[in-house]
Amino acid sequence: MDKKVTVIGAGNVGATAAQRLAEKELCDVVLVDVIEGVPQGKALDLAQAAPIEKHDAHLLGANAYDATAGSQIVIITAGIPRKPGMSRDDLLSTNAGIVKKVTREIASRSPQAILIIVSNPLDAMCHVAYEATGFPKQRVIGMAGVLDSARFRAFIAMELNVSVENTHAFVLGGHGDTMVPLPRYSSVAGIPITELMTAERIAALVQRTRNGGAEIVSLLKTGSAFYAPASAAVEMAESILKDKKKVLPCAAYLEGEYGIRELFIGVPVKLGAKGVEKVIEIKLAPEEQAALQKSAAAVQELKSVLATLKY
Repeated sequence: MDKKVTVIGAGNVGATAAQRLAEKELCDVVLVDVIEGVPQGKALDLAQAAPIEKHDAHLLGANAYDATAGSQIVIITAGIPRKPGMSRDDLLSTNAGIVKKVTREIASRSPQAILIIVSNPLDAMCHVAYEATGFPKQRVIGMAGVLDSARFRAFIAMELNVSVENTHAFVLGGHGDTMVPLPRYSSVAGIPITELMTAERIAALVQRTRNGGAEIVSLLKTGSAFYAPASAAVEMAESILKDKKKVLPCAAYLEGEYGIRELFIGVPVKLGAKGVEKVIEIKLAPEEQAALQKSAAAVQELKSVLATLKY
């Protein structure tokens, strides 16, 4: 194929992202991991599924970065996952070091690549990648809002017993406890959910969305979510590879939009071949704007901690 996407990290999220990319026949895929044999074995396994799944994407596993040269997109899932009782913030120091090393390796071989950051704590890892690579802000994007919005959409569909295809939702802010689901902008076939359920039920779904990742961690006990995060990253990659210009909620670097400066925050953006082609500013009610500012403050706190760390 004429397009190449590299996935860094061959764990559950990375391997599932590689699978989705190949089966959608979006690109050839290079799967990279530091553990010898793991990316090679998973890439070979996926290649052997290709005749059954009917795609001709090429998959390559590697422990080094030379094979990644010339990638249009790099999806970064590398890092240690959350464990029960562990917050995203606990991951900060360890994963910052990993993301810094990885993104520098990528930048030296694919200087025009667009980075999709999945590693947690996501908003902070976007800052690490942005500073380590020196890439323009349009080419460093965090996968958060697509996942959080998908969770909100799934819960809306479950609650109302309707097709997920009819549900639409927006979740803004940081990827964590301070995220900002927006019921006013969430709908079923164009009907605002505020017309379809009580304020109490909406509040319950909002809280479940905020707790979406932790709920899965508590159930799995030995890992964290991977199917939905992988799908979210691949939806972003598809919009970029096909220049679809989808409007999706992603962690983007803001320079005054929504009254926020020099932070990666989840907002609606237009995603096309150049990465973030536009930040879409929607009108927020005072309480929604206050919640977004609170979320930005939490991201700022992480960024401030990063500045004190040696990683």
